[in-house]
Amino acid sequence: MKIGILTVSDTRILETDESGDVIARGLSGLTSEEISRKLVRDDVGEIRVGLDALKSVEIVIVNGGTGIAKRDVTFEAVQSLIVTEIPGFGELFRALSFQEIGTHAIASRALAFFDSRNRLIFCLPGSPKACQLAIDKIIRPEIDHLLKERAK
Repeated sequence: MKIGILTVSDTRILETDESGDVIARGLSGLTSEEISRKLVRDDVGEIRVGLDALKSVEIVIVNGGTGIAKRDVTFEAVQSLIVTEIPGFGELFRALSFQEIGTHAIASRALAFFDSRNRLIFCLPGSPKACQLAIDKIIRPEIDHLLKERAK
């Protein structure tokens, strides 16, 4: 399977993208292909261009821009791309986050969905700890199941 990581940040560059590194390490072994990585600013247009640049992958992990700050626009950028939402992902992510950070977890707009290209897309917060939680506790254990169910 081909995997892409799209980091959304106004402050990071690929060389300082700790969250992207966490995701790449966490997904290593799931693919024999090189994991594609892109970084874009917190901007609806740039996020969409970044996703389009990853059109040849089957799975995209977006990190950053999923909070409620005015600059957090990942949700707005992907909302129109959702063909089949997987609401349980965001629900479970917030429940697990609550165990670690308490009620601050309600501010996360983490989500997962399939788009019109049938790519499985996960949108995570930009924090390395949040990315590690999502990869270890949800994405790695469920990725095969989600792809098999979608193929039916």
